[in-house]
Amino acid sequence: MITRDDAVALLKKYNKDPFHIQHSLTVEAVMRWYAKELGYADEEEYWGIVGLLHDIDFELYPEEHCLKAPELLRDGGVSEDIIHAVCSHGYGITVGNGVTIDVEPVREMEKVLFAADELTGLVWAAALMRPSKSTKDMELKSLKKKYKSKGFAAGCSREVIERGAEQLGWELDKLLEMTLRAMADSEDTINEEMAAK
Repeated sequence: MITRDDAVALLKKYNKDPFHIQHSLTVEAVMRWYAKELGYADEEEYWGIVGLLHDIDFELYPEEHCLKAPELLRDGGVSEDIIHAVCSHGYGITVGNGVTIDVEPVREMEKVLFAADELTGLVWAAALMRPSKSTKDMELKSLKKKYKSKGFAAGCSREVIERGAEQLGWELDKLLEMTLRAMADSEDTINEEMAAK
């Protein structure tokens, strides 16, 4: 399996925008948290690397998101199972060039990535509205209020988030609460890594 250092180098080869790098680090941390929480602690590194690389093609090829990723990942020596997991987070979504992604999330790890990826963007947007600019003091009810406001973080698809919860067999509240906890628990680590760049 690709090492984390090599995965970070591969991510930064195609992503320069701090926003995209921070999002990738956030999804990595959330995936690691979920791996431990759901009984896959021995696969934590694997879950994290999938999270880290999930948007590898988005900055340079937004119209071909999840279509260009296999080529970039193969060039970086990434295994086919990780490539499948990365592409599955776009399942059912039609990208800019009119192609609908047909790689289905099968494993629990892939379903978590599908459900949590879009949600991390919404949670982070909600955190930035707070005086603290942090997830650490955010409560579920505050997040739910933002979630229900259609105009808030409109680019974060509620339909995708809800489909993700459904694929996992979870109530939406469970997904919201767990992802918020995962982000709060990892926020300091992500901030330190971003500051060190």
